[in-house]
Amino acid sequence: MSEVQSLIDERRRAGRGCLVGYLPIGFPSLDESIGAAITLANSGVDILELGIPYSDPVMDGPVIQRATQRSLEGGFRVRQVFEALETIRNESAVPTLVMTYWNPVLQFGVRNFAAELKKSGASGLITPDLIPDEAKDWIEISSEFDLDRVFLAAPSSSKERLDAITRNSRGFVYAVSTMGTTGSRSELDSAARALVGRLREANAERICVGLGISTPEQVAEVLKYADGAIVGSAFVSSLETGGIEALRAKAQALSGSIRLG
Repeated sequence: MSEVQSLIDERRRAGRGCLVGYLPIGFPSLDESIGAAITLANSGVDILELGIPYSDPVMDGPVIQRATQRSLEGGFRVRQVFEALETIRNESAVPTLVMTYWNPVLQFGVRNFAAELKKSGASGLITPDLIPDEAKDWIEISSEFDLDRVFLAAPSSSKERLDAITRNSRGFVYAVSTMGTTGSRSELDSAARALVGRLREANAERICVGLGISTPEQVAEVLKYADGAIVGSAFVSSLETGGIEALRAKAQALSGSIRLG
């Protein structure tokens, strides 16, 4: 059982869910992004999700796109991910997953990427544009290096696709709360609850819901039926507009709402 799986199970036994916090590496700068990740870890976030900036972020909304573009303009390089991870893991025991589109991994070399990821202390990858049908190499190599692989499930996914996602995911399944891109929403799409139900029917043991979660009330709502709530744009926006102190306050407010259904 992986570090992420063990944590989710431990939180569930304690009667609460997990808060997963996303930030892009390199925003506002590399050093500041490392400090921001450590701040989240020290402010109630259970699992860190660190994003690799990418030039064609098809799933990202305007807040995250703006942040990743600034990181790229600042000279971000993929190898800096591993440097950042080592520093963060030296300062925090919070499990850390990397979120990345698949092309940067291919360019780096799948085996080389996995080896560096393991060496740096990361738990695994979240891959929004990689489906299990096209992930044979990653499934084999991630198993070899004992790394989590988190695939995404959408409300539009067929039963066959949900079965494949459940069967091949390790860590948890990332349930996309609504069709579209990331970004805070005033009301979570009811499709999220239905999707989690379908994933349970497909025997998914651990499910975290993301996209559009930004308030304590939304976190609490999601944790009535899922194991974790993933917050991204709200954290990035807090860091962008108010710096570390605003980020800390946001994390503390959201983590304070965590109780499992």
